[in-house]
Amino acid sequence: MRALRVLFVAVLVAAFVGGGAAWLLHERLTLPYQGYGGAEQFVELLPGDGTQVIGRKLVEAGVVRDRWVFRAAVWRLGAARRLQAGEYRFDQPMTPLEVVARLARGDVFLRTITFPEGLTIREMSRIFEAHGFGPASAFLSAAGEGALVHDIDPSARDLEGYLFPETYRLPRRAGASELVWMMLGRFRQVFSAAMRDAAKAHGLSARQTVTLASLVEKETARPEERPLVAGVYLRRLRAGVALQCDPSVIYALEAADRYRGNLTRENLLFDSPYNTYRYPGLPPGPIAAPGRSSLDAAARAVPGEYLYFVSRNDGSHVFARTLDEHNRNVFKYQVEFYRLKRQEGSARH
Repeated sequence: MRALRVLFVAVLVAAFVGGGAAWLLHERLTLPYQGYGGAEQFVELLPGDGTQVIGRKLVEAGVVRDRWVFRAAVWRLGAARRLQAGEYRFDQPMTPLEVVARLARGDVFLRTITFPEGLTIREMSRIFEAHGFGPASAFLSAAGEGALVHDIDPSARDLEGYLFPETYRLPRRAGASELVWMMLGRFRQVFSAAMRDAAKAHGLSARQTVTLASLVEKETARPEERPLVAGVYLRRLRAGVALQCDPSVIYALEAADRYRGNLTRENLLFDSPYNTYRYPGLPPGPIAAPGRSSLDAAARAVPGEYLYFVSRNDGSHVFARTLDEHNRNVFKYQVEFYRLKRQEGSARH
């Protein structure tokens, strides 16, 4: 009997101790912890880092309390083979289970930068600097490597027009070269072989197609108008008529630091191969970064019947087949429009 009582007490003690240990483990795994000072802490995990190395890095960074509780969290979640490399940002107390879950999801820290359609390399460089990725000069230098696109455009001197406008997510230490590679890679995906073949059927090289797309991009923001604008330019090219594209003149003036916000008659006489009022045909190269719909409109442009278009001053355009029709549209939407605006301004004063 005495032996049975001893065994019973031993079982009770073991159960108590085991239950206490389980309770303590649960408490440590679910207790938020922050051992670092400041608002945030970054931890970089390298490919090949095992759980011991990862645990040490997290402890040294003050993200988890100790390696024992980290390994317990890994075991609890069965995540030993799912922890992913990358840089992680921690900005609040987290439980060991939450930390391990983040590493298993690969929730790495990435910075976001967005380039709208229709920007030049110079404009992109200013966004690059404003978002804290580095100096604008670094982006200009990386975007000046025309050789990166010579397989598509052997005459490219830089990457104007070939850096696709989109939102990109980059690691914290990524610089201009990494971003330019991503943008160029995205351009290659969008400007597909099928799109280039369609352009070739119209007699356009890749460079001519991207250049035409950049003119379309700058002329209209309305997707439904882009095929019409591309068709106008294609028909004028085939007819040997000057394109008379205002954005190409603005591009030339900006490159020479001579654009003051409005085109003047004197500006239209500016001597530059990008001045499509003075020189027939397409300008020497793209004047901005076209988006997908502009690229598609240029590659699959159908000449149609229109030769002219003019702004309605509301973001849309009216198209014309003849010069007489175009002149009437210009009078209605430009001459008359601005005359009425001046009258309204005089009345208010």
